[in-house]
Amino acid sequence: MKYIALLLVGVGLGFVVAHQVNRNPAGKAFLDDVDAKARQLSGAVSAGFTERTQELRNGSK
Repeated sequence: MKYIALLLVGVGLGFVVAHQVNRNPAGKAFLDDVDAKARQLSGAVSAGFTERTQELRNGSK
C-alpha cells in the first residue's frame, strides 16, 4: 500500500512540474518536442506490431 501511495504522489508531482514547465515558452517547446517524439515512437511500435502480426498470420517467419 505504501508503494501505491508513493506512486500516486510521484504522478501528482509530475503533473505539477509539467504544468509549471508548460507555462514557459521554452518549456512548452520542449514538452511539445517530447510529445512529438513519443507519438512517433508509438506509431513505429504499432506499425511493427501490425506488420509482425500479419507475417505470423500468413505463416512466414
